[in-house]
Amino acid sequence: MARKPMTISEWRQQLQKGEVSSRELVDQHIDRLEVAEPLLNVYNEVTIDRARADADRVDTARVNGEPLGPLAGLPLAVKDNLCTRGIRTTCSSRMLEHFVPPYESTATKRLWKAGGVLVGKTNLDEFAMGSSTETSAFGATRNPWNTDYVPGGSSGGSAAAVSSGSCIASLGSDTGGSIRQPASFCGVVGLKPTYGRVSRWGLVAFASSLDQVGPFAANVADVAELLQVIAGPDPHDSTCLNVDVPDFTAGLDRPIKGLKVGIIKECFDAEGLESEVRVSVQAAVAQLGVLGAELVEVSCPHFNDGIATYYVIAPSEASANLARYDGVKYGFRAKNVESLVTMTASSRAEGFGEEVQRRILIGTYALSAGYVDAYYKKAQQVRTLIRRDFYNAFKSADVLLTPTAPSTAFKAGACKDNPLAMYLADLLTIPVSLAGLPAISVPCGFSQTGLPIGLQLIGDVLKEARLLQVAYQYEQAADVFSKRPFSPLVP
Repeated sequence: MARKPMTISEWRQQLQKGEVSSRELVDQHIDRLEVAEPLLNVYNEVTIDRARADADRVDTARVNGEPLGPLAGLPLAVKDNLCTRGIRTTCSSRMLEHFVPPYESTATKRLWKAGGVLVGKTNLDEFAMGSSTETSAFGATRNPWNTDYVPGGSSGGSAAAVSSGSCIASLGSDTGGSIRQPASFCGVVGLKPTYGRVSRWGLVAFASSLDQVGPFAANVADVAELLQVIAGPDPHDSTCLNVDVPDFTAGLDRPIKGLKVGIIKECFDAEGLESEVRVSVQAAVAQLGVLGAELVEVSCPHFNDGIATYYVIAPSEASANLARYDGVKYGFRAKNVESLVTMTASSRAEGFGEEVQRRILIGTYALSAGYVDAYYKKAQQVRTLIRRDFYNAFKSADVLLTPTAPSTAFKAGACKDNPLAMYLADLLTIPVSLAGLPAISVPCGFSQTGLPIGLQLIGDVLKEARLLQVAYQYEQAADVFSKRPFSPLVP
């Protein structure tokens, strides 16, 4: 039986009391990393020397009585599409294999300012395009619960890093479910904030109207702590909202009696929804009722149109964003070519993987003359209808509820020759991203084969505090940790 992991608050208390040093804490997680990494392939870059040096600096500052940030000395990991100054940022692509950014992303800069210690950059689907972390140019990541299965994607490395115990928490990015779905598959908590709540500056762009940075952790309280650090206005990012950041941890202990939880009825008829997932999520619904929440059924008629809408809008934005990789300014450049046109074509053919090329082609076609109205414009119109459905649903509910994914983790290679089946893994997370809403995945059970199942809670715009409150109250009452099956790779 897996033990219940310590929270950031508990680690911070131990550090402050001198019961453990930052260096000892970092070394514990590095030891775990070295055991798990050959089996899981979680990291593209491991920064052991930097981590130990930063931990030593925190210990010295603590001894000297210097003020320390809320994450001081805690080992963290970062998805390898967030720029880190002086450390490779590859997006798991040959195109950026040797790219070392000269600047730091806003989200990671805030982690280091808060005292966080970087242990490594985590693997992902190439340019965040995928749902299994199998499209990485540097090899697939495996699920810590069972290495025959995928960890989800595209932030599978960040989810697996937390799940396997090589870091306390991590950052990922979510475009259509890339935080929530791997959180579900790996049995951890993952939050996608409201679009604009966290700066995208320094996040390598996939689909600019959808991408959002968010945290992974073993529990809801830790996710709230990380969001507290990374959220807030940023003059570098015009899409970052200029709004105050509330205290996300203050209301976690508040009871949810009387709050209305809306059950989106379309989700429980979704294509491919496994019976074990349905039963586990329905048990979570019942638990929320025991806690005093008022359960109401709501309808989002266009919910299941989200996946078709997304796979027009996201590839269209990707085709525009990835046009900058032409072999001229930076990134991979093909050799032995005769002209600029040949160099650009060859650089993209050799530098990008199959899935990235597929999405660029889809997006370029959808934006081409004669088709932009039929596809891209129509998709944007449906996106508006999806947003309107959520707006109406929140008139009768404080929080909405669905399964996070239609299934538990699937076997490695199961969708290799069927990209449409892979896309369906994000069926239940995509509509939330299209609407720009915050959502969190919380473990709610396990399948008969011992794989985690996730519950998705959805909040209204900028209502992360309420979302975290409901998630925390469910987590504490359900106590899923006590029911976890044994896994040698999950501490």
